[in-house]
Amino acid sequence: MVIVMDLQATEDQIKSVKKRLEELGFKAHLIRGVERIVIGAIGDRKQMMASGIEVMPGVEKMVPIMKPFKLVSREAKSENTVIRIKDFDIGGEGIAVIAGPCAVEDREQLIETARLVKEAGAQAIRGGTYKPRTSPYSFQGMEEEGLELLAEAGVETGLATITEVVDEKSLDLAAGYVDIIQIGARNMQNFQLLRVAGRINKPVVLKRGLSATMEEWLMAAEYIMSEGNYNVILCERGIRTFETYTRNTLDLSAVPLIKQLSHLPVIVDPSHATGEWRLVAPLSKGAVAVGADGLLVEVHPNPMKALCDGPQSLTPDNFRQLMRELAEIAKAVGRTMNQGEKLI
Repeated sequence: MVIVMDLQATEDQIKSVKKRLEELGFKAHLIRGVERIVIGAIGDRKQMMASGIEVMPGVEKMVPIMKPFKLVSREAKSENTVIRIKDFDIGGEGIAVIAGPCAVEDREQLIETARLVKEAGAQAIRGGTYKPRTSPYSFQGMEEEGLELLAEAGVETGLATITEVVDEKSLDLAAGYVDIIQIGARNMQNFQLLRVAGRINKPVVLKRGLSATMEEWLMAAEYIMSEGNYNVILCERGIRTFETYTRNTLDLSAVPLIKQLSHLPVIVDPSHATGEWRLVAPLSKGAVAVGADGLLVEVHPNPMKALCDGPQSLTPDNFRQLMRELAEIAKAVGRTMNQGEKLI
């Protein structure tokens, strides 16, 4: 259920309604939009209807949410959520680009990549420090040493930083080093990890699971938001199908559909979706064309020597070319490419 507050409602009236909901045993979530303020109430609908909340001062109306995902839904918030990170937004007019290597390998590799992607127009540097790999013998990441290097790269370049976490311990550690937390496809339904991510004051990029339906993906985001963290960014990264020519099948239809169902920003990872660097550029353009709010692109100064996912990583030259081409696509669909404080 959503309690829609009157546009003239005072802060005291809003607090009174929230307090009354909590007294009745509901989990109350205050959602402030540009056009209206709503209070999402999670609990028994019949009890809500008999509670008298609707006649409290400052309340305009109560609206039931029929979908299983409540806080994530467009019914809870009709306008797009815009998440501010350092000097750029995700979910607004500009297209945000997060770029960097699949894994942090050493200081030289990461700092060089951070400088290169910054010059090309990216707003954030990505780098895996905990690597959930299919094989236990594959490179597993530098862990805290890698986090320290990410933090250094962020300070040196001014870029925001993001890394994937795999459990509660890595989440607690990473939260002290990076600006954005990523929960990968394999952990999309790690419900305990989602709950813990909901209790931190950091934006969370939530990747779609390997075989997850869109409803399952949104319900995973609901876990995070239900704990109080409303800064969730959804990431489409391809799903597992019968096709073998690509690593996964990138579901670009998910972008406009999810944006109909949810107010949360949606970004696309064309690198993991395809596993093939030659497909990254065309699918990046397609993602922007269908409404994605950003991209997560793998870039490595020397993909042939990458410790993981070299075949899907762009070289710096290829990334610069992609950024130039994306500016034209963004312009064609009435968007812009983020450039820190300015837009191009």
